[in-house]
Amino acid sequence: MAIVRALTRKIDWNDRLIGILGARGTGKTTILLQRMQQEFGAGSEAVYISLDDIYFTENRLSDFAENFRHAGGKMLFIDEVHKYPNWAREIKNIYDFYKDLRIVFTGSSITDMLRENIDLSRRAIQYELPGLSYREFLEFSGIVNAPSISLSDLLKDHTKIASQLITTFKPLQHLDEYLKRGYYPFFIENKNTYAIRLEQIVKLVIETDMRFIEGFDPANTRKIYQLLYVLATNVPFKPNITKLSEKIGIHRNTLVQYLHYLEKARLINALTASGKSISTLQKPDKIFLENTNLHFALAQTQQDRGAMRESFFLNQLVNAGHDVSLPATSDFLVDSKYTFEVGGKGKAKTQIEGIKDSFIAADDVETGAWNKIPLWLFGFLY
Repeated sequence: MAIVRALTRKIDWNDRLIGILGARGTGKTTILLQRMQQEFGAGSEAVYISLDDIYFTENRLSDFAENFRHAGGKMLFIDEVHKYPNWAREIKNIYDFYKDLRIVFTGSSITDMLRENIDLSRRAIQYELPGLSYREFLEFSGIVNAPSISLSDLLKDHTKIASQLITTFKPLQHLDEYLKRGYYPFFIENKNTYAIRLEQIVKLVIETDMRFIEGFDPANTRKIYQLLYVLATNVPFKPNITKLSEKIGIHRNTLVQYLHYLEKARLINALTASGKSISTLQKPDKIFLENTNLHFALAQTQQDRGAMRESFFLNQLVNAGHDVSLPATSDFLVDSKYTFEVGGKGKAKTQIEGIKDSFIAADDVETGAWNKIPLWLFGFLY
């Protein structure tokens, strides 16, 4: 079964310059190849190239584009742009000089792609590709095919929505499988080697992708691994930056910067207290692993269910485009309006008592009532 991500339908493919960013393993290359096949088939008007190919160590992208256009080419699908020096300047020149040539490029989410070397933000339409939602995992597993749900509809009609969905599948039956090995699309290829591939992705991010960060010292690679292991075995983590920097053996400002890039690489999610300004050199107030699959890949101990619940909730909300911060009380503040407490089916409303627009996201329940919403349902936001 071919994986067709929801993002594919959101992209306006008529734009002349499109950027698709995202973490390793989320399926960016697959989107390029599927779109090329869908629009051009086996014709010669489109071509796929990867800029980490050895050919581009001795040949310029702009020369390739010129020759391709002269041969009747109309669309360039370019992968791994961040691995090519001065890629942004050359793509800008191609865009400006060849009005009849369209470009779609992909790159790592770890750097600010559209402001590296030269400003492309006025030219390129940028999209972010996250890992699979619980809804997408169910669809690609052949279990159920259901549309995504907006947060406003979910909060207003969650009882009705959940009651309708559970007539078609058992949500709790499949949730644990998603939490363990369902976030990255390659789960379809071989579940038995999923954990190995995920470990390889983490290594590539730290040992390869981080080298493209200006000022990154490759000598600190081992310390990044140490930092990630500390986070993985203690999440959700409220960092004491001074003690953590002493333990890891890197300067405080360097540590905060690395936390920032681990978040950009989609290995962690960092929260700041609501109302606090956000900057690169500001320590986060709470740290989570970016998705629950990383709990199993990075922490060789028994996974904490509470940490998994919070990681899942935060991941699905952030990937659906919502702003999430840390409130003074309770677990999460969403879009500066909705307060959420995350817990098991017996979770009481004590911590949100008297708070307007407050809800409980409850694990281990198929349907909810009033302001208690099934946790799994937040997996249908995108």
